[in-house]
Amino acid sequence: MNQWTDILDVNDIPRLGARVVRHGSLDIAVFRNADDEIFALEDRCPHKGGPLSQGIVHGKKVTCPLHGWNIELDSGCAVAPDQGCAREYPVKLEGGRVWLDLAAVEHATA
Repeated sequence: MNQWTDILDVNDIPRLGARVVRHGSLDIAVFRNADDEIFALEDRCPHKGGPLSQGIVHGKKVTCPLHGWNIELDSGCAVAPDQGCAREYPVKLEGGRVWLDLAAVEHATA
C-alpha cells in the first residue's frame, strides 16, 4: 500500500541538482534533471557512503563527489564496471509538487 506524502515544491530543487529530505534517521536525496524528471535515492553512494546529493547530475545519472562513481538515478545502481546500488524510493511529480512514498521508505528501513 502506498503512502504518498507531499514533501516539497519542484522549484525547491534546482535543475541538475538535489535536495535532501530527512525521514527519521534516513537522508533521502531528491534529484531533478534537465528534463524536470524527479528521482529519489538514499543519500549514500554504494562505494564509500559519499553524499550523492552533492554530486553532479547529468542525464539520468549522478556522479558521486567523493570518488567519481556514476549512479543511475532511476535504479540507484552504479554504472559498470563499478558495482553496488543506493536504495531507490518511489517518487512522483503532480501539480508542481514532489510526492514520496513513505510506506516504501519505512518498509526499506524496517
